[in-house]
Amino acid sequence: MNVIEHPVVNTESGSVQGTIEDGVAAFRGIPYAASPVGERRFAAPERHAKWPGLRDAAHPGPSVPQSPSRLEAVMGSRTPDWNEDGSLTLNVWTPRLPADGSASHALPVLVWFHGGGFTSGSGGWDWYDGRNLAAAGEIIVVTANYRVGPLGYLYLPELGIENLGVQDQVAALAWVRRNIAVFGGDLGNVTVGGQSAGAFSALYLAVSPVTGPYINRVITQSGPFGLAPQNPEEATDHAQGFLDILGLGGGQDPRAALRAVPADRLLVAYQQLSQNLSRPGNVAPPMYPVLGASGIPATWQQALADGRLDGKQLLTGTTRNEMTSFFAFDPRIQAVTADQARSTVAGQIDAGAERFDRTATRLSNATPSDVLTELETEVVFRDGTLAIADHHADAGNTTYVYQFDYAPANDPAHLGAAHCVELPFFFNTFDAYPDSAMLGEATAAVRSLGDTFSRAAAAFAATGRPAAQWHPYESANPATIRHFA
Repeated sequence: MNVIEHPVVNTESGSVQGTIEDGVAAFRGIPYAASPVGERRFAAPERHAKWPGLRDAAHPGPSVPQSPSRLEAVMGSRTPDWNEDGSLTLNVWTPRLPADGSASHALPVLVWFHGGGFTSGSGGWDWYDGRNLAAAGEIIVVTANYRVGPLGYLYLPELGIENLGVQDQVAALAWVRRNIAVFGGDLGNVTVGGQSAGAFSALYLAVSPVTGPYINRVITQSGPFGLAPQNPEEATDHAQGFLDILGLGGGQDPRAALRAVPADRLLVAYQQLSQNLSRPGNVAPPMYPVLGASGIPATWQQALADGRLDGKQLLTGTTRNEMTSFFAFDPRIQAVTADQARSTVAGQIDAGAERFDRTATRLSNATPSDVLTELETEVVFRDGTLAIADHHADAGNTTYVYQFDYAPANDPAHLGAAHCVELPFFFNTFDAYPDSAMLGEATAAVRSLGDTFSRAAAAFAATGRPAAQWHPYESANPATIRHFA
């Protein structure tokens, strides 16, 4: 890349001026859709209007409206930075801009979606800064915001309000298709990835009849694939409960009233709904992508059976102790009895009580809380991840599977390798986690592991192969799972 302190790129909506950071060009806070305010609140995303002159792209846009993450005790706290106005933005990092605007020597593109339980998160946070990942594999990294909570997943289909967060993700991908070439990106070499809720999203985007044809590879990190898309009947009930809390449940068309409610009041009502529905062991948010609504025409099981993931290369994995992030600080889980834990699992899966007993036998001398945490890690995260990998590999598709086993040396909460722990390693952004219980001290050895994991992920996005020493996954063969510790 030519050394230009403030590089400029001409997008469809106007020119943006970024920065150069460690040899990588960063363009942050680029609108991919109009602000979801006024008449655009609770409406499908629309293209952003053109702007005059040069737009400063040195800083990310605000987060979408949200309450604090329920995993703050694990990941670290964040200062609220949300603003509904200007929130539908994305960020682009590229190690090489085209010298003359041409598409020669175009770079592979990774579009990555954050997690947060469809309730919190932002692609603009420094946790997900794409600079080091882009440099690790000579790829372009794109992160994006999408609406979460009630603003993203309130389900009132008769009013056209359904899976708006999914529609935002589709709109971000469409923006990438229309614009990434001017950043040096190759439209024929696109990977979609994400972690947790973002992994759930990435898989469904990859198997979607609308977006799937333009996706070559998929990265899913800790996808909660044991969580089915929300049932429309449940989504309808939760929407009604939300309206009732707001005093808008009288049967009238609530759109105008919803658009007049301040965003912070919507968030308070959503928190109340969450508390009303909270049950020990249930990690599903009140509102998340609904089956049969926009972007989710079928379950992933049906989509795989229909061959919709075939031909795409897959990198997928989990952490060893996913559910500690959700259970370690929940006093209801810590006090659970064996009978209560067995009953919880029995209500989730077939033969759940028997599986609980087998797990308890395998984990000799473990507390009921520990057994439940291990079993829920399997049920919510690992079982589905391996089922997808098994199906994909059996069909002759290139598949790589990892398990992230790193745990901090000082671990008073006994988190182990918790949900989200691989994120600072994936992006190589250790300094963005100064108070993170899941990470602990970022020693030289920890940073070396980050280099290894980040390079492997970037290489997969670039070539479909993460590393020479990482062999493809063989169905039902645990020896072909790559462990990182």
